[in-house]
Amino acid sequence: MVRRREHPGARRAAPSRGQMQGGLWHRPRLLNLISGVLFLLSVLGLCWVLMTWTFSKPIFPLRELVLSTPPSQVTQAQLEYVGRTAIQGNFFTVRLEDVRAAFEKLPWVRHAEVRRRWPNGLELRLEEHEAVGYWKNIGDGDGDVRLVNRQGEVFAASSDVAMPEFSGPQGSASAMLERYVTYSRILQPLQAKLVRMDLSARGAWHLWLDNGLSIVLDREQKRSPTEARLERFVTALPRLQDNLGVQIARADLRYPNGFALTPVNHRPQ
Repeated sequence: MVRRREHPGARRAAPSRGQMQGGLWHRPRLLNLISGVLFLLSVLGLCWVLMTWTFSKPIFPLRELVLSTPPSQVTQAQLEYVGRTAIQGNFFTVRLEDVRAAFEKLPWVRHAEVRRRWPNGLELRLEEHEAVGYWKNIGDGDGDVRLVNRQGEVFAASSDVAMPEFSGPQGSASAMLERYVTYSRILQPLQAKLVRMDLSARGAWHLWLDNGLSIVLDREQKRSPTEARLERFVTALPRLQDNLGVQIARADLRYPNGFALTPVNHRPQ
C-alpha cells in the first residue's frame, strides 16, 4: 500500500464555506443558547410594547381626588381648578411631582403630598400656613404686605384677621418672631398687647402696644441687653405714671442708665 506524504512546506487548504456552516449547525448547545437569547429579547420587547400601549389607553382613568386633611384656608374652587389643570394622564402615567408642585403654588399651602389611591384616584394631604402676623420688608414703601407663619416663614396671601405687624430687613422674620414672644412675656404686667414691631437695618427696635404706648430700644448690646432694659422699664412704669400723674405715650430706652418719657398730648417746643 502506498501512502502519500505531504511535503513539509506545503499549506493545507482552508475549509470551504459549506464546511464552516456545517460545523455551526452541528453545535446544538450554541444554537440553543442563541435561540434562548433571541426568544428572551422578543418576549421583553413584546412586554414593553404591551405595557406602553396599555398605559397610554384610557383604561385606568383618574376619577377622584381624596383629601386626607380638610383645608381651612384653601377653597374648594381652588382645589378643583388645580385638579383640572395639573392632573394629566391616567393612574399609572400621572406625574405626582408635577401635581404636588401645582398645589403648593396655592397661596395658603405650605406643603403638599400626593399619592396614588388604587384603583382610580389620588390622595392629597395639605399642610397650610398658620399665619401669626403681617409682614413688610423695610424699604418696600406702602406696598408688598405679606404674612408670616408660625415657623417664621414669609408667604404671599391675604387676610383680614387682626394680627401683629412686623417690619424688618429681608430674612429677619424668624428672629423677629422669636423676639416677639420674648417681649410679649416681659410686657404682660402692663396688661397691654404688643401689636407692632419694627426692626431697623442697624438692629434697633420699635414696639407699639394696643394701649397707645410706643417703646424705642437700641440694638442689642452685651453690657445692656434689650430684655434687661425692657424689664426695668416695665417694673418702673406704674410708679412713674402715678408720680407724674400723666399717661405715657412714648418711652425711649436707648439710654444705659435710664429712659426718656413723652406724655400723651405732649407738644414739642
